[in-house]
Amino acid sequence: MISKKASAAPCRITVCRGCCCGDPAKVPGVDHGGQIPRLRAALDGAAQVRASECLDVCDQANVVVVQPSAAGRAAGGRPVWLGLVNDDEALADIAAWVRAGGPGLAEPPGVLDLYEFTVSRRVGKALEG
Repeated sequence: MISKKASAAPCRITVCRGCCCGDPAKVPGVDHGGQIPRLRAALDGAAQVRASECLDVCDQANVVVVQPSAAGRAAGGRPVWLGLVNDDEALADIAAWVRAGGPGLAEPPGVLDLYEFTVSRRVGKALEG
């Protein structure tokens, strides 16, 4: 049984800001500094957004990981890794999905399938820890 406090735990979103993600030399033409504030504003408190050091998938810059809420995890949701998140439309789709419940509770907008990728167990475990 999930405790009341755990069941209220919201989704968490991790935005990579390591060696390549957030780097205008690697991904030019993106307002990297504005991505996190815009995502937070679009979520309006529905999820925690945090920046991370390098998540070790630099070929997918900019990387965003959506971790399920406690209820989403209980329903079978797992972290979803999204790469090449370099435009405001992708951020809006991510925010809409998370506001609807996120992994395990709501189907992501179909366009996010284009951004989703699979990471190695080693990389995935590092984020979980």
